[in-house]
Amino acid sequence: METLDVVIWTIRQRKGRAKPYELRWKVGTEPKSKSFLTRALADHFRADLLKAAKKGEPFDTLTGLPASMTKTEKVSLSWYDFSRKYVHMRWKGAAAKTRESIVDSLTVATFALLTDEAAGLGKREIRAAMQWALIPREEDEVAPLRLKDAVHLLSKSTIRVSDLADPIVTRNICEELTLTRDGKRAAADTTARRRRGLNTALEYAIDLGELIENPLKRVKQKKVARDNTVDRRCVVNPAQARELLVSLSYVGSWHRGRGRRLVAFFAALYFAGLRPAEAVGLRKTDCHLPEEGWGLLTLEITRPSSGKQWTDSGTVHDQRGLKQREERDVRPVPIPPELVHILRSHLEEFGTAPDGRLFRNERGGVLGASTYSRAWEEARRFALTTQQMASPLAGKPYDLRHAALSTWLNAGVDATVVAERAGNSVEVLLKRYAKCLDGRDSQINRRIEAALEA
Repeated sequence: METLDVVIWTIRQRKGRAKPYELRWKVGTEPKSKSFLTRALADHFRADLLKAAKKGEPFDTLTGLPASMTKTEKVSLSWYDFSRKYVHMRWKGAAAKTRESIVDSLTVATFALLTDEAAGLGKREIRAAMQWALIPREEDEVAPLRLKDAVHLLSKSTIRVSDLADPIVTRNICEELTLTRDGKRAAADTTARRRRGLNTALEYAIDLGELIENPLKRVKQKKVARDNTVDRRCVVNPAQARELLVSLSYVGSWHRGRGRRLVAFFAALYFAGLRPAEAVGLRKTDCHLPEEGWGLLTLEITRPSSGKQWTDSGTVHDQRGLKQREERDVRPVPIPPELVHILRSHLEEFGTAPDGRLFRNERGGVLGASTYSRAWEEARRFALTTQQMASPLAGKPYDLRHAALSTWLNAGVDATVVAERAGNSVEVLLKRYAKCLDGRDSQINRRIEAALEA
């Protein structure tokens, strides 16, 4: 039934409600109401009703809406349902680390998008429940008992995606993106990564017709200077690198060889500039190790470490192609005789895993980051002074790669060659290692002097 008898009242605020702004109106004798998260959303809806009433449009007594709004009114997806839909769409083609990053971005945004009873959930509960809910599963799989209530509340009590059009809502999300789990300011890289992840998700919301434009574009991001250059204090010189490799031999008992089996692993990071995930995936078939002279590593796969929930195999280590390269692409890395000798000795003493991998843990499994990181920390205690231990010097295994690339550049190796062997672009290489290059000031000064004397 339709009528022209419409009365539209002002918006009232009800404190303590998840959606505190309520608009009430009457169609014929039927009272109607609708609640909103912000006053701006309520004002926009009220303006549409007033516009329709002024035009003389009949209002439906059942829905309380004019004909024009009844035809276009679309029930928007909740943030919870949209997040699940988006992750399901991205999951198959994404690497394990990318999957983890996507879920983190959506989960952190959820902290600012709760309504009703879900608003009382703690962030730790929300994080655990959203992580479980977003990972694609069988439709009939039930949430664990400890997460069941939280998952149920989130499925019923997150705002509609269309509500993100309100800039206040988007600003609240952006604030959450800048916080760590304990409420402190997150690193600039973390905030930027989360924002990139959320931005891509909102572009998908536009594709679905949930949003007209990406609301993140209207929220100006505070400019934070991000220094991604390598700290030269973490870079070891060749003598220090060799001392650390020798110290690894003393880690753990000799008969178990816990440290000895890792000497070649860390040597590959330093002498070949490999990323840890590339060294973990290195196979005997990837290695050309002549009795004399330089050898060659032909890299093809990496084994990055992620949680079991993020990988297709259900194991901690994903198996991927090389970083920033097409699948099945390879990267040849010439290696000096010293590393050739170390790798040959490693194969003689420890052999390979059943699948041909050079490096494995004591049980024969894939070498985990926690395993080699613990051994590295012990080696630092053996090799470094108390003052050096307290410094960033070789603080992480990845610092050996930094040392390798810095050494090559300082030796005068052309940046294009270093970039090719390292698997970086020249631009990224020079930007990251700008603070690790020695002797450039004197060279530049001599060139300026020569130009002035000409």
